[in-house]
Parts: sequence; C-alpha cells; structure tokens
Amino acid sequence: MTMHPVSPNTVLANALHHAEDVLAPRVIANPPERIVLVVGTQINGAPHIGTSLVQSLAFAMAVRLRDRFGLPTEVLFSALDNAPYELTTDPVSGHRYQRAYAQAMDERDLNDLITALYQPLFTTLSRRLSIPHHIETYSQQQAGEHYRRTWLRLLPRIDAARWWLAPSTGIPHLRVPCPHTDCGWAEKHAERTRVGRIEAEAATVSAVCLHHGSYETRVMPTAGAYLDLATLYRNLVKELALTSPQGTLHVMVKGGDWVFGSHLVDEALHAVGLTRAQLPARLFCPQVVSDTGAKLSKSLVREGRAPLPEGADPWMLDTRQWPGTVTEYADQLLGMTETLLSDPRHFFRSYWL
Repeated sequence: MTMHPVSPNTVLANALHHAEDVLAPRVIANPPERIVLVVGTQINGAPHIGTSLVQSLAFAMAVRLRDRFGLPTEVLFSALDNAPYELTTDPVSGHRYQRAYAQAMDERDLNDLITALYQPLFTTLSRRLSIPHHIETYSQQQAGEHYRRTWLRLLPRIDAARWWLAPSTGIPHLRVPCPHTDCGWAEKHAERTRVGRIEAEAATVSAVCLHHGSYETRVMPTAGAYLDLATLYRNLVKELALTSPQGTLHVMVKGGDWVFGSHLVDEALHAVGLTRAQLPARLFCPQVVSDTGAKLSKSLVREGRAPLPEGADPWMLDTRQWPGTVTEYADQLLGMTETLLSDPRHFFRSYWL
C-alpha cells in the first residue's frame, strides 16, 4: 500500500508547479514588505484534526512563501471568542438568544482556555519552523480603533452588501450584547437589532434583551458597545480592514468548506466599492471528510446527529486525547503537510479519514 495519496488531476494541476504558486500573482503585482497568514478558529471546544491541519498548513506555507519570495512571514491566529457559549429561546417572542464566550467568561479564564487548547501546538510549530506567530481574540480585534472605524465607514454602504451577507433575509446579523452587569445576552439573529443614528465618530444601536427589555447603546472608535458580527459580516469588516495596511500582504487561510462562503464575502466587498485587485488573498486548505463525503464535524458527532466515522480515533475529534506528546503531534502534522504540499494535486482537494 502506498504511503502517499494518489491524487487525480485538478483544474490547477497543469497551471502550478507548487501549491504556493497560487499566491504569486498577488506578490508580483504589488510586492509587499512582509506576508501575514491569518487563520481563525471558533474556540467552542477542543480542536479536532481538521483544525490542527489548517493551522499546521498555515505555518508550513509561511515557510514556503518566505523561501520562495525572500520575505518575512508570520502567522496570526484569530481566536473567535464570540462563539456561542450558551443558547436559549425567549418564551414570549420565540427569538433565539446567545451569550458568547467573551461575555460568559472573564478575560483571565478566556486566555487560560485559549492557552490550554491552542498555545502548545502553535509554540511547537513556531519553534520548529522559525515562523513567528501571535494570537488575537475577536474581543481584542473588535475593540481596535481601526476595526471599529472600518465598520463605521462601512455602515452608510451596508445596504449594497446586505443581501450578499444574508441571502435569506437581507439582515446581516449585528449583535451588541446587553450592557447590564453580568448579563451579556444578545439576540442571535438580530431580528430586533437596529442601527439608528450614524455619525462619523459613532453609531447608535438599539436592541432587546432577554431579561432587561429594550436598550440602546453606542459604538465609537475607541469605546462603546461590544461589536459582535455574524460570520460573513465579520469577515467583510475584517478583510476590508486588512486591505488598508501598506506593505503587508494578508493571506486568509481557511478550510475548504469556506470556498462557497468566500464567494459571498467577495461579492459584498465588490458591492461596497473594492476592486478585484483589492480583494484579500485566500488559501483554501484540504478538508477532512467523513465516509459520506461531508466535512468531518465534531459538533454533529457530539450532538449525536452523526456517528464517529469507521476507522476514526476519538483523538481526531478532540486532539487533547492524542496519545503522545505535543511535539510528536506536531511532527506528524508537519509530515502530513509536507506530503500535501509536495504536489498541487494533493493540496487542492479533500481527504477521507
């Protein structure tokens, strides 16, 4: 039995010599001073093998880009602490509410969680490959002045993008958690959340809390409400913000299941005025799939809606159960990335467990 994948030709098979060649047009058209590979993950539970694969490929690709173009590279891990921590339904209105990790946990416990789940692997990969990295939570990102100013500048044009961000309803989900002490609940689908007055330096947002009723708050560049945006909306603001820094090429590193969602984000970026040359660079990594061909989903297995695929070990859904050391796990991942990156036909496809 062969120890390497036997991959069929892909659309890119005859266009690329190496997987990293897919980014060459960006680098050549507008030569940057450095490259940052951005990889994000919701922190709603322990990472599974697909998460680890995307993260290790970000580091491995950083090495290849550094060597290919002679540019400094680094990895930015975006820890999405706005992932739902608990969900409930308002018995009166029937609306769904959520409280995110960022509102349910204090900052110290949140940092401890991220450190326990992700820092050991990132530190090991960083040291092995001599690629610097840093971690930024979504809470830190949304509190940043540049991110919030980007959102404020976007607001007058959001109508042009709203159907791309929410094709079913035309309502991009904006959540501003209830500001009452020890509350933090927000309407999950933002049915009654509205942006009112929009100014250059502030926007007024009204919403309805599960426990405290109607409330109004303001979002300002350096202060104000916590700005929680649903997935496509968040990516629109993040990627719009990342087009601004001069001299840095940001590469969005995502799993293969993001291909379809990124089409919508790109159209939203077009709708608010970006040209195709300004769209972010993206790299879609191989996807780990089950025997049905669907994405390996830890949530479906944990909820009892799908069985653990035959031949899969429990550690594949919870990498904390890996029987060896973190160093051994990193070595295995890097061995896998070397194989996947050895031929574009291996990289631009999905794999069954």
